[in-house]
Amino acid sequence: LFYFVPSFGRETLLTTPVIPQSDQSIASEDFIHLNILEKRVLNNSEVSVQYLCSKPCTVTLEAVASSEFRTGVLVYKKRWKNEKHLHISRTQTVHLKFPNIMVYRDDYFIRHSIIVHTVILYAWINHKPFGSYDAKQDESYLQAIAKNYTLLETVPPCERPYKDHKVCFKWSSEHMWRLQANRIPQCLHETDAVEILSFPYASSGEKTGIVKKFKRFHNRELETIRQHQIDYPKFTVSVWLYLLHHCEKNLCGIFYFVDPGEMYSTPAVFLNEEGYVHIQMRLVKGEDLAVKTIFSLPLKQWFRLDLSFNGGQVCVVSHLPSFLGQSYFREDFYYDDMAGYFVLGGSGYAPGIEGFFGPMKYYRLNILETKQISNHLYDKEITEQIELYYDRCADIQEVVSGYGHLVKQVCSGIRENYYSELNYKYGAKTKSDAFVWGKELREKYHNLFSLLREMDFNQNNTVLEVGRRIFEKVAKSLSRADGLHYMNSSIPFLMVSSCCGYHKASFFLAVIFETGLAVPVDPLQGLLYSLVGAQRSERLAVMNLGYKHYQGINNYPLDLELSYAYYNDIALKTSHDQHATKGDQAFVETIRLRDDELLKAQTKENGDVFMWLKYEATRGNAAAQQRLAQMLFWGQQGVAKNPEAAIEWYSKGALETEDPILMYDYAIILFKGHGVKKNTRLALELMKKAASKGLHQAVNGLGWYYHNFKRDYIKAAKYWLKAEEMGNPDASYNLGALHLDGIYPGVPGRNRTLAAEYFYKAAQGGHIEGTIRCSLYYITGNMENFARDPEKAVIWAKHIAEKNGYLGHVIRKALNAYLELHEALLYYVLAAEAGIEVSQTNLAHICEERPELARRYLATNCVWRYYNFSISQINAPSFAYLKMGDFYYYGYQNHSKDLELSVQMYAQAALEGDSQGFFNLALLVEEGNSIPPYILDHLEINRTLRSNNISILQELYQRCWSHCNQELINPCSLALLYFYLRVFWNNILHSTLIYFMGTFLVSILIAFAVQYFQSLSASECNPPYKLKTLFNTFNTIINGPEPQFENPCPK
Repeated sequence: LFYFVPSFGRETLLTTPVIPQSDQSIASEDFIHLNILEKRVLNNSEVSVQYLCSKPCTVTLEAVASSEFRTGVLVYKKRWKNEKHLHISRTQTVHLKFPNIMVYRDDYFIRHSIIVHTVILYAWINHKPFGSYDAKQDESYLQAIAKNYTLLETVPPCERPYKDHKVCFKWSSEHMWRLQANRIPQCLHETDAVEILSFPYASSGEKTGIVKKFKRFHNRELETIRQHQIDYPKFTVSVWLYLLHHCEKNLCGIFYFVDPGEMYSTPAVFLNEEGYVHIQMRLVKGEDLAVKTIFSLPLKQWFRLDLSFNGGQVCVVSHLPSFLGQSYFREDFYYDDMAGYFVLGGSGYAPGIEGFFGPMKYYRLNILETKQISNHLYDKEITEQIELYYDRCADIQEVVSGYGHLVKQVCSGIRENYYSELNYKYGAKTKSDAFVWGKELREKYHNLFSLLREMDFNQNNTVLEVGRRIFEKVAKSLSRADGLHYMNSSIPFLMVSSCCGYHKASFFLAVIFETGLAVPVDPLQGLLYSLVGAQRSERLAVMNLGYKHYQGINNYPLDLELSYAYYNDIALKTSHDQHATKGDQAFVETIRLRDDELLKAQTKENGDVFMWLKYEATRGNAAAQQRLAQMLFWGQQGVAKNPEAAIEWYSKGALETEDPILMYDYAIILFKGHGVKKNTRLALELMKKAASKGLHQAVNGLGWYYHNFKRDYIKAAKYWLKAEEMGNPDASYNLGALHLDGIYPGVPGRNRTLAAEYFYKAAQGGHIEGTIRCSLYYITGNMENFARDPEKAVIWAKHIAEKNGYLGHVIRKALNAYLELHEALLYYVLAAEAGIEVSQTNLAHICEERPELARRYLATNCVWRYYNFSISQINAPSFAYLKMGDFYYYGYQNHSKDLELSVQMYAQAALEGDSQGFFNLALLVEEGNSIPPYILDHLEINRTLRSNNISILQELYQRCWSHCNQELINPCSLALLYFYLRVFWNNILHSTLIYFMGTFLVSILIAFAVQYFQSLSASECNPPYKLKTLFNTFNTIINGPEPQFENPCPK
């Protein structure tokens, strides 16, 4: 019994078990099968054609080939009749013959063998026509009574044999052709096999997953087959899984297809609460049917799940336990794999599984048996490590839980009276021996038992709490001035903390092993702990994996869809995290260690800046009240997050000074009841006052009030339209939400396209939810005006993820350690490996300041690694390009010089508006080096100026001067002046002696001028680099230019 259940983009709850059915006799029905011993395009390939005709029939066998120049070419055909042997299965053996240019290499006789992309062997049966029927029409493939086909594997020209022509020719001619045969180009033929996943994916059970979009085949024959199979699909999916738990919420996504209308389509495969596989299909007539298997999937072991779909039949094979399940639907499925997108794991409609995905293969046009599927575990080392990790953690959790239970029993036994209570509180703590565990286990976890004996257990000590306490103890030790020296002894405790479920320890371990932080580099362990931490949604571990797959570094494959799955997970959490009042969070601030002004502005609750703001705020200064409240509410500028104190300043400013911003902020707090009792009446009064003063946030807030509290969508839309005209991104997002929900006043129905336009406008204004929605549109390509662009989707999701407060907390700890002259290396490494650009450049800066520290504790080349990481980011600072340009120019440690890469780096800095980039490019030209034309095109230097170096130099120096407008006298202006003087001497004075003397005198005059103006502008010329002075820069121009680190513009 099967139930017809509509899905509406949600899970289907009514299911029936898959019941294996016995084969039914089909002796009276026509059929045809092809059996080929070797499915390769070879001459004399033997094909066994098994068929049955219920009436007099004609059997046809055809081979159709496609090359890079032509498609659908008939290369073989055979036909025979069967009029006597009816209702009897017969077998005909056929030897295929192909044209020589398809199966042999070029030689003296075969001059132009072709590269064949695809060969499809068709076989079909037509009944013998009667009466006036058109025989030709009836004998076509489309009119066949029974038909079948198979793909033959093509052989590249260089791998084909030579044909024995049975003739003799000159040795020299044969030798020449054999030499040329190896030069025949090889092109990959198109196949229907798609590798959806080739690297482990940690699925946390959240509503995020990997999104894939399939394209049409380039090969016309394959595309024709795909289109013909839309209403009778034939495909196979194979996926490796490692499940930690069965689904906790109805259905969890394994893989499923979503159509353009955002509805589940064929196939939709889920895991339910009991561990059974739930399979939902879209039928040709538009209805949905669902079944479930009669076997459940195992936990904590790798297994492969194979599903084959053939018209109205589903075949499910699970290898652990070994089980074959088949189910027949009443009608054929409908499946167009280009009309929508494919999801692996979770999405906005369903959470993903809790565990890990292994390799996944999808065969778009074929039904394959298990032995025919080529989908093996890519890297057994990491899969084995995952299994070993969870086996070890099961032991550790059992020990910790049992030890805590034992201590509680002992403690409850001694607290029988008042004196026992006092003795427990103030006397020596009771130590529990590990006698209840075996000797082997005690020896294996000797350090764990020693650690547990030192801990003070209480009634609230869960395994997770023990893990947290262990981690905090280790982190505190590592944060000391000499803490990294004890890294080796800390690693076992971090491993215990990780096994107890506290996965900040997992991220610590991942970074320690990947970077070789005071220990030998171990990429395998680094990957293991990254995956384990990400599986439990440890924010920085997830971002670490997203960043590595985005850049394709550290042996992680470049995979934008996989990177998006990780970044989107954190982006979705960022909005919630920002409004949470608890947790180790801080506002993410871009503070560079080179920026002395920003460093001076950092403060604490007892710092001068904070005390001055507090003094001004107490006097009624609205601006000081705003800044003080923001610092305390969000944890900015070095101040610890303190919502309660912030609310006091919001209240004081809103009620006393009636500042519109403070009134708005306090109104939102009162509406939501953050830290105070809700007071809708006062909140509305303050919001109206702020709006009357022209604050666009308050106008949007009034719309939010009427939408959420009054359900008055007309007034809500009115205020939101007004706020949007004032430039409020929140209003744009809210208007989009009205259109998406179909409740916009006067507009019937949902309008997803218009909603997307509003969301895009909100995203352009920095709105978090709007940006997340747009990133989803870019990854799915399922929305009009949003062409699929996985890279843009990753960039937008990454932008939001990097605003997460837990990340800000790590960055703030690193900055505080630096300002307090403590060890900042550890926390900057953590943030840098998570892909945060400002932390990468700050870490490189620390390694430059203290090279001995980097050499002692980091196995990687710190300066090169993190400046190089930085320039790969879309928001890289210009000084990072200048640094890498200098490294490529001079050669850095074991890295060789590369002038072209140096030019590229300087040019990129110039495009960022940094005058130093133009300055360094000009110096390279002065040395006699040429700038490649493509870089000149990138700099948009007119082609008419490229005839000689004089014109290029003049353009570069002029741009350097135009981008350096802080002071009249600066290196760019002096260089330009000296350039004009040289041109003047070259044009007017032809005498070598006069030219030399004149140049020498002018150089002396300019040098004195530089020295004079240096003293005037010293207070403002504070370049963020510890390098040469302005005077030395100019002398270099005179005596022999070379690229420099110094910024030619005074800062």
